Amino acid sequence: MKANVYVEYADKQISEKDLIKMAKASWTKAGHKISEIKTLRLYVKPEDSAVYVVINDDFQSIVTL
Repeated sequence: MKANVYVEYADKQISEKDLIKMAKASWTKAGHKISEIKTLRLYVKPEDSAVYVVINDDFQSIVTL
């Protein structure tokens, strides 16, 4: 089974794939390697146009949509 997840809010749409890509970019921008990612949690808050990223339970960042 293949599933696609989209978040829609206020005439905007973003896919799960794009959210993950943005989270990974935040991680690498901080000097880490993609291969170091063990866990990834995304908290999407459309009303703030933000995604709160938690990687490996110790890295946190905020990505704006």
